[in-house]
Amino acid sequence: MWQRLSFKTQLVLPLLVSFLAALALGGVLLQIFAAGQLADENEPGRRSTRTVADALNSSLGASDNPQKMLDAFVGSLGSSSDIQFRPLEAGPPPPARERLQDLHGVPQWFVDLIAVPEIDAATPVIIGGRRVGDIVFVPDLSAELFEKWIGFLALTGLIAVLMVLTGTIAYLFAGSALRPLRDLGTGLTRIRRGDYTTPIPVAGPPEIRQSCEEANALVTTLAQLSEDNRDLLHRLVSLQDNERRDLARELHDELGPLLFSIRAGTIALSEASPQTGHLGNSVQEVMRSVEALQQTNRRILDRLRPLYIEELGLETSLQTLLQNFRKQAPHIGLTAAFDPDLNEIDGPLAQTVYRLIQEALTNVLRHAAARNAHVQASIAGKALAIEISDDGAGFPADNVFGRGLTGMQERVRALSGSLTLLRADERTYVRCRLPLETARDGSAPI
Repeated sequence: MWQRLSFKTQLVLPLLVSFLAALALGGVLLQIFAAGQLADENEPGRRSTRTVADALNSSLGASDNPQKMLDAFVGSLGSSSDIQFRPLEAGPPPPARERLQDLHGVPQWFVDLIAVPEIDAATPVIIGGRRVGDIVFVPDLSAELFEKWIGFLALTGLIAVLMVLTGTIAYLFAGSALRPLRDLGTGLTRIRRGDYTTPIPVAGPPEIRQSCEEANALVTTLAQLSEDNRDLLHRLVSLQDNERRDLARELHDELGPLLFSIRAGTIALSEASPQTGHLGNSVQEVMRSVEALQQTNRRILDRLRPLYIEELGLETSLQTLLQNFRKQAPHIGLTAAFDPDLNEIDGPLAQTVYRLIQEALTNVLRHAAARNAHVQASIAGKALAIEISDDGAGFPADNVFGRGLTGMQERVRALSGSLTLLRADERTYVRCRLPLETARDGSAPI
């Protein structure tokens, strides 16, 4: 739970707990020492009461009319004095809590917290050997309690002000310290996503600045490695295209004439021989095999090197690819939407687009068991967006990219593009985005 809190909360929360602990400690100390302090403050009054009572008893014992003297003494005390004469029939004085007259806004919980002590003092008054009452010390503690309440408020206010100032300073300091850390985290996120162009701002304490500088150095290294990796991928793709081109040339120049020669000889044999019997059936079988081999050879040549792109342009070559797909899979309803400006694209970018759509449609035909498929290629600004979707069964969760799409992903990465495969709304989507400028800059064969 504590680890889920933000750093600012973790910093301010202990301050709040410290404030509450200080208040609780202040209450405990107040309860422990306030009662004794009240008793000590009123001890002189208790001694004065005993002194007054002793003097009164001496005077009453020497007086001819002690009762009159006692009445005169009681009249001189007044009602506001802490020293009072209480006749014997009046009984004991009420407890100190009940004699609190004006608390001046002191709350009752504070009075209960103080635990007001019983500090009354009583000395008997004797006339003619008979006790007629007591000289009692009954102080009103309202003023002392108000004074302690004001002190408690001052202490609490001081602690609160210190806590607010400390919390504010800590909060602002945490914000200024966390801002570079937040920038560092955002920069690391950009690095993880492959964005090496934006440097991380260098700010904050020296330790954080050093981390930002090291992260920027890492960004520079990763950017160089990424560029080298793209160059290697581009070289690899170019080498693969060269190998395919050489293989296609060999198949076209060597196998093509041989198949044509076999077919021509078979036709001549068919025309020169009777068309009945076992020989005629064998000739027909040879003709069908030769035609199948020629079609297979054309299909292999088309996959190895789509010659239509150079002569007809990318958009027309893609339309030819879709026509061949419809012939192979008449049960799949295939629709397409191509940008007419696709014909302006050539080189590795055009071959990548062609092979990506070719590989995706091959997967739809072989694995998807789909009824409908849609191909879309459009140019938006400086990027080329490609999307192939179908309503088939989708792809296994543990095998997102097969061998064919993995090769396409390498081609796309070599051109600084992105390739994603996702499942949404019961359809499978292969989406590719290729930057036009980067592809054109690196379109020269190697």
